[in-house]
Amino acid sequence: MWQGWFVTAGGGQELSAWRTLHSVPPSTEAANTELQEMSIPQFLLKGSVVVSAVVALLTNFSVLLCFTQSAELRSHVPGIFTLNLSISNVILALINMPATFLGVASSAKPLRDPLCRAVSFTETFITCNAMLSMAALSVDRWVAVVFPLRYSSKMRYRDALVIVSYSWLHSLTFSLIQLMMGWGAYSHTYASCTLHLDAEGASRRSAYVTFTALFHCSSFALCLFVLCCAYLKVLRVARSHCKRIDVITVQTLLLLVDIHPSVKERCLAQQRKRRRRAAKKICIFIGSFIICFSPYVITRLVELLPSVDVPRHWGIATKCLVYAKASSDPFVYCLLRHQYRKVLVNVIYRIVRKDHYFLSAHSTGSMWDATNENFPERIT
Repeated sequence: MWQGWFVTAGGGQELSAWRTLHSVPPSTEAANTELQEMSIPQFLLKGSVVVSAVVALLTNFSVLLCFTQSAELRSHVPGIFTLNLSISNVILALINMPATFLGVASSAKPLRDPLCRAVSFTETFITCNAMLSMAALSVDRWVAVVFPLRYSSKMRYRDALVIVSYSWLHSLTFSLIQLMMGWGAYSHTYASCTLHLDAEGASRRSAYVTFTALFHCSSFALCLFVLCCAYLKVLRVARSHCKRIDVITVQTLLLLVDIHPSVKERCLAQQRKRRRRAAKKICIFIGSFIICFSPYVITRLVELLPSVDVPRHWGIATKCLVYAKASSDPFVYCLLRHQYRKVLVNVIYRIVRKDHYFLSAHSTGSMWDATNENFPERIT
């Protein structure tokens, strides 16, 4: 108690003398305090990156497995966009998420410069390609709902391949410009190899600011605009269809006088459920895109201001939200649909049945071996 009072009340000289007497370097004490303060957020960030990587690999590989096992899914035109999105998410989980985990764990540059530039190139390409794939899926839904009778002629396999080719070309253009200008490096703010202007390229800051703003406007802002326009038109058409169905249902219920009240209540409940279903799905599509991408994009744009210094924990947290989108996309677009669930159940059933057959055959063989061994004893 006396030592604590002396250190507090004595001022700077007494504090230095007390540290010298007890052999406590000031830097070591500050480092230990900083380590205690930073350990819990760092642990949470590392855990979120690991969870995102594992879930993204499992779910996206499940989508790819469904495509390999179902000819019906491969025959659908939206499957091309979904396949492109799943492959992008798998690459992101295999390359960029481990690099970010190493950056968070070591709090230093995890890779050498050539490899870090390659990882940064991959991140720019994959992120832009994934956003454009989501926009393509929204356009496909809009064509299917607004023009149901002409969907097969408006959205063909050739048209889908053209859209995917444009998505790759669009993403590759920005990635190559970033690579040639040397703007792919390790960023301590995001603990990852990403689009970053190091100290050596400070003279080209105006070009970097223009490129970064143009990149996010042509990827995030463009895709968000397409998603909102397409899905809001889909919602409008879905509500008009629901109103027509509701009118027919009410007229039918009025004609059926002897119908049981529970049946009427069930029909009305289905009406309310139909109204909420379309709005709920569209909120999930647009909401997940905004929640996962907008904090990161806004942070990258605000970071361009000279006087802004982004905290490291906030930068890594926004990066984790982008990774969370890669792990949630299979649920949003694929695995919650009946066709994909049916294929997955069939695959799991075949695997379980094969294992059961192998175990039963092994147990039967062991039983016959035991019988053959005991057979001479029974004869004697």
